[in-house]
Amino acid sequence: MGTIVQKYGGSSVADVAHIRKVAERVRARRAEGNRLVVVVSAMGDSTDRLLALAREMSADPPRRELDMLLTCGERIAMALLSMALHELGVPAISFTGSQSGIITDESHARARIVEVRPVRILEELDRGKVVIVAGYQGVSRAREVTTLGRGGSDTTAVALAAALAAEACEIYSDVDGVYSADPRVVPEARQLSSLGYEEMQQLASAGARVLNAQAVEWARANGIVLQALHAHAGGRGTRIEAAAGRAPVAAVASEANLLVVSAPRAALPSLLALLDRRRVRTRFVLSQGRGDDSGVLLAVPLDDVHGPEVLRAEMAGCHPGAVQALPGLGTVTVVGPGVSGEPRLLEEMLAAAAAAGVAVHGIHTGPLHATLLVPGAQLEVLTRALHRLTRPEA
Repeated sequence: MGTIVQKYGGSSVADVAHIRKVAERVRARRAEGNRLVVVVSAMGDSTDRLLALAREMSADPPRRELDMLLTCGERIAMALLSMALHELGVPAISFTGSQSGIITDESHARARIVEVRPVRILEELDRGKVVIVAGYQGVSRAREVTTLGRGGSDTTAVALAAALAAEACEIYSDVDGVYSADPRVVPEARQLSSLGYEEMQQLASAGARVLNAQAVEWARANGIVLQALHAHAGGRGTRIEAAAGRAPVAAVASEANLLVVSAPRAALPSLLALLDRRRVRTRFVLSQGRGDDSGVLLAVPLDDVHGPEVLRAEMAGCHPGAVQALPGLGTVTVVGPGVSGEPRLLEEMLAAAAAAGVAVHGIHTGPLHATLLVPGAQLEVLTRALHRLTRPEA
């Protein structure tokens, strides 16, 4: 009897009706002879509602207390799913992240898993139960509750799959796998049957919401094949595995929720030190100019920044009068294993931006990606233009 780890996102458990559908799917999967561990996110937009409550209290909430608040959402979802399974005659039990043995570092709001001790999960699986686990959360060695950042339930699922030597790790959401672009923005976007770990990690870092970047990193390190599937419909989904997709330019992703600042090069060490103290991820740093007039553009994703105005003020204070926020900018990124080997790709990207009337404020490239920094209001038009550069899978 094999062990299967499933993860259901917030839209998949948005209300009681959706939770009952998930319970039916879990029952059917168990009836095939599998041992099931099911990771759940918070219901619908409940995490955003909890964040809004926190911001009513404080512009920069204490991270420990924020973690205590935000973990409530997943606990509600896990208990309700366990109840739904009991109603179907399926023995089940729900666990928090700490009860599941998910040990993290000391960072609040964006912790990283350092170890998994699934003792209680294994005991309950041996008793024939389905184990429901609250995603997005763990406990530090100092016995403090921590959260893993936006999309962290994916990381919970992958880490458990590795610790349990699971046969499969299935990630369910409201889309049928990974597409060459967001289908809501690019109607002609193609579903990808498979994608390599590296490409998926780049897409996640560039703003694609299907999978969490840290989860893909865990999967790659542990050789866990991921299957991205629709929670309430059929479909083949997308497999994430080693060296899978061979399309040289596979997909395009955009990110609007960024803080971009311009600063003199001399301010960069203090800015990076500030971000490190706050455990804030830097998306990229771009050089500008030369010599005494040189400067940098620094981009920071705001998904896990729970006090953006305070952060913006602190960054400005690193070099008063010289560090300036550049509001309203976002990125569009093309990703694929052949990006660095396509010498004309950047030229084509810039030509497409010019043809669409999009002003490019910066360029960032790497072995698997090429990113344009552009006005946020033009992200969708540029995404559609750059999607024409993607190639179908071989």
